[in-house]
Amino acid sequence: MSKILSRAEVATESTWNLNDIFETREAWEKELIAVQQDITSVTKYEGRLVDGADMLLACLHAQEELQARLNRVVSFAYLHQSGDSISPENQMNATKARDLASRVSSALSFIKSEIIALPDGSIDQYIIEQPQLQEFERSLGLLIQTKPHRLTAETEKVLASFGEVLGAPYRIYERSKLADMTFPTTENGRGEEVPVSFALYENKYVESPDTDLRRNAFNTFSETLYKYRNTFAEAYGTEVKRQVIESGLRGYDSVTDMLLEPQQVSTEMYNNILDILQEELAPHMRKYAALKKRVLQLDEMTFADLKAPLDPDFSPGISFQEAGDLIKEALSILGPEYGEIVSDAFKNRWVDYADNAGKRTGAFCMSISGVHSYILISWADSMRGAFTLAHEVGHAGHLMLASKYQRLTNARPSMYFIEAPSTMNELLLANHLLARSNDPRMRRWVISQLLGTYFHNFVTHLLEGELQRRVYDLAMKNVPITAVKLCELKGNILSSFWGEDVVIDEHAKLTWMRQPHYYMSLYPYTYAAGLTASTAVAKLIREEGQPAVDRWLEVLKAGGSMSPLELMKLAGVDMSQPDPIRSAAAYVGSLIDELEELY
Repeated sequence: MSKILSRAEVATESTWNLNDIFETREAWEKELIAVQQDITSVTKYEGRLVDGADMLLACLHAQEELQARLNRVVSFAYLHQSGDSISPENQMNATKARDLASRVSSALSFIKSEIIALPDGSIDQYIIEQPQLQEFERSLGLLIQTKPHRLTAETEKVLASFGEVLGAPYRIYERSKLADMTFPTTENGRGEEVPVSFALYENKYVESPDTDLRRNAFNTFSETLYKYRNTFAEAYGTEVKRQVIESGLRGYDSVTDMLLEPQQVSTEMYNNILDILQEELAPHMRKYAALKKRVLQLDEMTFADLKAPLDPDFSPGISFQEAGDLIKEALSILGPEYGEIVSDAFKNRWVDYADNAGKRTGAFCMSISGVHSYILISWADSMRGAFTLAHEVGHAGHLMLASKYQRLTNARPSMYFIEAPSTMNELLLANHLLARSNDPRMRRWVISQLLGTYFHNFVTHLLEGELQRRVYDLAMKNVPITAVKLCELKGNILSSFWGEDVVIDEHAKLTWMRQPHYYMSLYPYTYAAGLTASTAVAKLIREEGQPAVDRWLEVLKAGGSMSPLELMKLAGVDMSQPDPIRSAAAYVGSLIDELEELY
């Protein structure tokens, strides 16, 4: 039986090179202390922003410089812990970095408070007097819009100082999941024992062609989750309660309104994604589930079978190196500047693809100003992994272009847009694969991979978003968020979406325990929003060619200098209307129809 490796046992080339951030841990420690000492480079402006435009500009420049240095310190510690959360040293250093972030946030909270306290019209006058402030005009305008919900300067400072404490629910969830939770072995279809972990189940067994292994692993995985259900529910319930209390203190009508404000999204746009996709996509996905049941000759379609490969005998494996070459080819359509970022990611160890105990599950990309992006993934030699990798490379390409063409304050776009560039790369990869072969069997395999992208974003993340919506509605009515309630909600959501086509058992109801996104504000539904936009833009690229590509590159370079609606309109999509959502759902339906014909 193979074993789960420790971090020290994995090959160095399969891990990321964090020396690009700091050459040694000692250098990191030195900078951590220096940033703490240099907080005064910004706080020396406290009480002086009323003195004029030049003073505000100097303060904002100092803030940006300190924030960039802090980001490097925090990122170095976070990435080390993400690779190995079991390490006591990594745990300790991550705590040091978070403590520093809280101190900086508290010390610098005066900036927002003093800007908001300026007399109406002051910022407009400052910008006229000091044209260099135009680069900060958008961020200053967004800040002033929050004025009705700002608390006193002293209260804001106190809240900021509690940043480390208020972030505890998420860390408790992650620490329990990555450092404490262990799983017994399970059996495959040949009666052999195989190890189980979060990464092994979610990256490998969930898509196994071996029905016995797929179902046995799901049961073993879920039985361990079940033991932690009350701890996880308490952590999540605390996070929700914190948000509800803050929304009340700030005078919002609901916690949802508070969380949507920084996304620059209306409640209607938020509800459109959740409502339209659940209503119009569900019939297509039920048809897909029925197709799998028939083709795979399953006795029943269980929740554990939803990601089973349709053609178990035609599921080419792919190494990490092969996936890198394939992604570079697929994304060459985006031009040399973007291609250089992609090439560097694979050439210079920006990607951590090892599979080891204590490693953070799932995948993410972190872009560090002045350095480059880092990508985490656990590689399982599957094409689904190649799509996930292309997704994260999409974040890297986007955020590095934005960082190159925008200053730090305008580099990161609204969360509502953030998943459009990443999902775009998955669609470009699928288009590339389809163009390489006319073989019907290859075509249906590629369509299955593409449907994996839509499943992940339009089903998994979408239904996470629906759970969030229901949880926040209950929390606003002071209904306690318990494990029993969460399982009940998740079960109802899954049953409503899948109908009678899929068996939703007690283990399926524990799915809320598997994702960290619930601790990231209203993040889950934005995956569906991003994929809706990228589906429309990918269609424009197929139809128009280079002009659509050029518009897309301009969107990527714009970063956060525009609102999400403006970014999407620049790309050629109007997300203020429901039409793109309906078109995306219909497109998924067309893929499933074609797949059915191919079988």
